[in-house]
Amino acid sequence: MKRLLAGYAASMNRISVFIGQSCSMLLFACILVSAFEVVMRYGFDRPTVWSTELAMTLCASAWVLSVGYVTERHRHISITMIEMLVSPKLWRVLRLIQMLIATGAVLVLTMALWGPAMKVLRRIETSGTALNSIQPSYFKLLLTAGCILYILQLAANIIHWAQDSEGDVAGGH
Repeated sequence: MKRLLAGYAASMNRISVFIGQSCSMLLFACILVSAFEVVMRYGFDRPTVWSTELAMTLCASAWVLSVGYVTERHRHISITMIEMLVSPKLWRVLRLIQMLIATGAVLVLTMALWGPAMKVLRRIETSGTALNSIQPSYFKLLLTAGCILYILQLAANIIHWAQDSEGDVAGGH
């Protein structure tokens, strides 16, 4: 069982790293879209109706989908002063408590997002802007997927914690 859990944790780490690093392309695409809009707006006096929504969607996608990568690397914002004030043994226990609380909170958030996400699969919602994109529907599905990735990576981190195979956790959790 220990080997099975370790295999899951290692696989989830690889998935999170792959998705997180792939998200850098979304940010690069956002830069290209924004630069194109600047050239069109100020160079040719022909602004687009789609660039703002697309840039926002690309950045939001990268931010949400990178959650597993950030969690795997232990790079969430944290109060490192507490780590300096307590013993390493107590800090290890506090990290577990933090991961368990985060798992519970994200699980509740996922359950709250699940209904609206399933609803947009039956009836697509649009933005109502000039472009009238499916951005609201996409974001509901994206947030749900991001929460699931987060929970899966938190489970992998808890397995690493239990097997004492976390690696470098300095500056995170």
